[in-house]
Amino acid sequence: MKKSTLRSEVMDALSLQDLCRFCDADEAWVIELVEHGVIDPIGRSSRNWRFVGTSIVRAKKARRLNRDLGVNTAGVALVLDLLEQRDAARRQLARYQMPE
Repeated sequence: MKKSTLRSEVMDALSLQDLCRFCDADEAWVIELVEHGVIDPIGRSSRNWRFVGTSIVRAKKARRLNRDLGVNTAGVALVLDLLEQRDAARRQLARYQMPE
């Protein structure tokens, strides 16, 4: 009996079009995120952009903030930065807390 193996392709980067599909957003909105510094693409022009790791996660969070709460792009940038600062402060606090 022949053994079959399951193969999964892991994408390490998304193109602009792939990110738009992933976030259910149009290109203009993603470009606006880049212009506001919410996400950082790899590549010089939008045709060559690739998005990895944190940019993909941030884009998805940005889309939820925009779609569900109506937060504009500048507001999204502020909210995501504040959430990251909060998370960093919590991690730092957790390192200094003593177990009870």
